[in-house]
Amino acid sequence: MFEYSKRLTYMKSELLDLCTSSVNSQNRFHEFALLLQNYLEQHFHIHHCCFLFYDGEAALKPFYVHSSVQVDYQQMKKIYFNSFLSQQKVVDITDVEQGFPFNHMVFIKESHFDKYGVVFIQSSPEWLTFLQSDFFEDFINCVSKVFYLINEQMEIRQNENQYRKLYNMTDLFHSTMDIDFILENMLITIQENFPNLDVELILSNDQDRQTKLQIKPFDYLSERPTTIQAFVSGEITIEQAFDLNRCLLNAPINGRQAIYGILQVSAPISYVFSNAQKDFIRLLAHTSGNALENAKLYRQSHRLIRDLQLINETSHHLNKLLTLNEMFLFLQKQVMQHFQPMELCFVLKEGNEYKITEATTDFFKTEESTVYIQHVVKHFESSQDSLFIADFSRIVGKEILFKSIMVIPMIVEQRINGFCIVLHHEPYFFSFDSFKLLQSLIHHSSLAIANLVLRNQLQEMVNQDYLTKLYARRYLDRFIERSLENDRSGMFLLIDIDNFKLINDTYGHQVGDDILVQIGNQLNKIIGTSGICARWGGEELAIYIPNISEDEAENIATELLRTIPQATNPTVTISAGLVFWNHEQRPDFHSIFLQADTALYNAKENGKNQVCVFNGSFPSHQ
Repeated sequence: MFEYSKRLTYMKSELLDLCTSSVNSQNRFHEFALLLQNYLEQHFHIHHCCFLFYDGEAALKPFYVHSSVQVDYQQMKKIYFNSFLSQQKVVDITDVEQGFPFNHMVFIKESHFDKYGVVFIQSSPEWLTFLQSDFFEDFINCVSKVFYLINEQMEIRQNENQYRKLYNMTDLFHSTMDIDFILENMLITIQENFPNLDVELILSNDQDRQTKLQIKPFDYLSERPTTIQAFVSGEITIEQAFDLNRCLLNAPINGRQAIYGILQVSAPISYVFSNAQKDFIRLLAHTSGNALENAKLYRQSHRLIRDLQLINETSHHLNKLLTLNEMFLFLQKQVMQHFQPMELCFVLKEGNEYKITEATTDFFKTEESTVYIQHVVKHFESSQDSLFIADFSRIVGKEILFKSIMVIPMIVEQRINGFCIVLHHEPYFFSFDSFKLLQSLIHHSSLAIANLVLRNQLQEMVNQDYLTKLYARRYLDRFIERSLENDRSGMFLLIDIDNFKLINDTYGHQVGDDILVQIGNQLNKIIGTSGICARWGGEELAIYIPNISEDEAENIATELLRTIPQATNPTVTISAGLVFWNHEQRPDFHSIFLQADTALYNAKENGKNQVCVFNGSFPSHQ
């Protein structure tokens, strides 16, 4: 008995030394287990033992293993939980299946302490004798107390370190509005506290895309059910993902207004997260969520100011532009600069057809763009809603070049006048905030575009003769006035239809109108784009061509004189007065019309069906 007392006193002194020195130690469980193993081997000749720790959450973890035999943890766990409620401090397990290397299990538990340690041993005769002695109870109590103290010290130290880091990180978060910095430090903090675990950020698709970190976008269609549950409920979920051979903890990154994503911690399949670990991760995710929310609100306020400035600037600029092409080119520049798409297209609706404008990137001039245009046009056949597609390949069911799409219709008075479509290679590239901004920009621009279209249409009505579709006299006057100032030469031909009153009296005014249309078509056919053709008034028509030689002018007049009878039904002839000028003999604006009228009068007086060229004071005939 004296020998047992001496051994126990020796062990207590060593345990006391271990306990006091553990105050400044990072991990004394290993040393505790090693000391206990050495003590068992030295005094009781126990050569095989294994130390496990139960943390009160159905988890049994080895904190020190030193055995010359293969250890079956699943079998040890089963034995442990079968004996968990036993009041015995030593359980005989000699009746387990053959080949199990241990025959005794010793519980290490302080009476007021709800966490267990357990030692599996392969007993010896000395050990069996010791079990029957009065010193065994004292031995177990001593070991349990030291185990409890070391555990408490370690938990205090670990919590202190973790929460100090959490406090430091919170302090950093309050001093920054940088979203990248917040996300990066959240990952660093997790990895520092759990170096053996993997961490992934899964953020919802309305996040700002400036971050350089590896972030997985949250996708309801592909995420695991436990991840979706955590995102929706705002509570931590844990999943034994056997298909991945991993244990996944999903912590929602939540602020006061919303949940912004999931902090997913991945561990080996057998790993069990303690309550302390879950609390720390929950606090970290919540703190990060609040900081992320503050940073987002700060960034959003600045972005809203920029957005308003963009819309104001665009609206102001569009109202100053004179042509539709200039408007679309300016809008193209604004969209490319602020939304950074890879491809862009503006489409304008004319009648029942959609036509691509010049404000379009090269991709939309290829056949590959057809799938996008057709999808959008088909959508607008039944809806006026904008399109915001994160991954277009899922819709078409095949791999395609551009996956992110935004399409905004140009709507005025409940009618679609066209649309803007932007594309990017990456799925989920455009944020929802970008989508709303593009909507606002296009909607504000649509009215300016529609007004310009209407103004152009009205101008065409003013500039064109309703019947013949030739230019009106007012437009012709302005054209000739500019030519006299800027060009080096020009011809003016004033045409009158011979005996037109007789046509109206004989065939009716409807046929007379048809004759005017037929002659107008022939004039446009002969003149093309080299000049303009106009209705002067009544049955009189006019042609003006700038920068032409005198011979060319006379040839055109002769050609018209020859072909108009062939182009009309019933056949009619024309009389015409031709005026030619060059930079050496530049007439004034009013005299050119007087000269042409004089030449025309001379042609009609001399028998009609001829062209009279004004030459000085007296016209010459052809």
